[in-house]
Amino acid sequence: MRVSKEYHERRTEILDVAGRLFGAKGYDKCTVNDILDAIGIAKGTFYYYFKSKEEVLESIIERVTEIVVARAKEAASNPELSPVMKILHTILSMKVESEVDNGLMEGLHKPDNALMHQKSLSLMVTRVAPILAKIVDEGISQGIFKSDFPKQYMQIFLTSSITLLDDGIFQVKPEEQQMTFRALVALLEKMLGVADKTFWNVAKQYWG
Repeated sequence: MRVSKEYHERRTEILDVAGRLFGAKGYDKCTVNDILDAIGIAKGTFYYYFKSKEEVLESIIERVTEIVVARAKEAASNPELSPVMKILHTILSMKVESEVDNGLMEGLHKPDNALMHQKSLSLMVTRVAPILAKIVDEGISQGIFKSDFPKQYMQIFLTSSITLLDDGIFQVKPEEQQMTFRALVALLEKMLGVADKTFWNVAKQYWG
């Protein structure tokens, strides 16, 4: 007789397996039955934890976002970092490949996983933009930044960065992507009213 698993453990298992399957097969092509077969559970067990496949997707994206948000908040609250460095570290916190299943991250950027990407983009911008805006406010109070629209500018910057640097959306050569990255940094500098290359001189160390 199979030993019953604790609620959190079973729920995590479903998310882990579903994430790998979404990455390998594509979200649209993966079915609830595929998840059931991979884990070896009954349909009733699945629906005890999740109402639908879409709810599983939302939970997976929420889990990835929580990692990003925790790291972003840590960078934003670090008293040893200047506002410029806080913004750069917060942006870098969005790189979570080393902490998330590779299959899921690769699948997230595939063209046929548009729904996954859209939900991820929306949640990232919603959760991270306010953190960046708070840093901008801090920089304004210190006379470092000048900006009339901190939150809105950060929403624009995040949406542009996540979209334009996504290989699954814009498949360009590395040198072209680097130019896009450089342009985004230049845009950030203009949004915050700082001198040219204020961010770039530091950001270029992390590119690639």
